[in-house]
Amino acid sequence: MDRIKEHFTESIQTKIAAAEVLAEDIQTAAQMLTICLLNGNKILACGNGVMAALGQLFVTQLVHKFDTERPSLPAISLTADSLLLSGIAAETGYDDIYAKQVRALGQHGDILLLLSAEGNDKALLKAAEAALGRDMTLIALTGNDGGEMAGLLGPSDVEIRVPSANKARILEVDLLCLQCLSDLIDRTLFPQ
Repeated sequence: MDRIKEHFTESIQTKIAAAEVLAEDIQTAAQMLTICLLNGNKILACGNGVMAALGQLFVTQLVHKFDTERPSLPAISLTADSLLLSGIAAETGYDDIYAKQVRALGQHGDILLLLSAEGNDKALLKAAEAALGRDMTLIALTGNDGGEMAGLLGPSDVEIRVPSANKARILEVDLLCLQCLSDLIDRTLFPQ
């Protein structure tokens, strides 16, 4: 019972701290995503492991719906095609699994959403570099110190960095951040 309560307490404390430091970055990211969509561009999302699942969830909320029925929004999860991922990994190496897709699908004005708890995933770093080469904007959800990913971000990019080194807490806050982004996009594009 004590251990369970510790998890809840730590989660609550991390979310309170995150609300203080991330609200402005979340607002900026939501505005960037909304403008991207209004301009007829798309969102590409990628992450590894559980972060890949978060990216897929976000894409589902854009293409299908978040809270209410509305027109579909253009978004692609770069983690969802197992045949493509395994083919690229077998031929050119795992580090290229997202970069090749970004070079094939990404265009000027698109946004690449990167989800990485530590910010050091080689495949995500190469994807970010590929996106910069395509004149895309980056939005990175990270934690801890932002890792190498933080160093790739320019003034027109945004980092939503969870103030924690605990991967479970980063995951929880990233999920909440993505829910906030989905909500803000919907409320802006489809006010009720």
